[in-house]
Amino acid sequence: MKKLLLLIALFCSYSAFADPGDPGGNPDLGTPIDGGVSLLVAGAIGYGVKKVKDARKKKNESENGKSN
Repeated sequence: MKKLLLLIALFCSYSAFADPGDPGGNPDLGTPIDGGVSLLVAGAIGYGVKKVKDARKKKNESENGKSN
């Protein structure tokens, strides 16, 4: 098991090396915010809404259970 984890770690670190070629382009430009970030934000908002709904549902069920 340890050997497998070591091989995975070595492979991941090896594949993380960047191309040493000329980067080119304008270095003054920042990293563009593309669709991936917007999907991540949308997922976080959806998760937050679900958690709020679940908390309200649980609170309502506990209040209705106490009154009966």
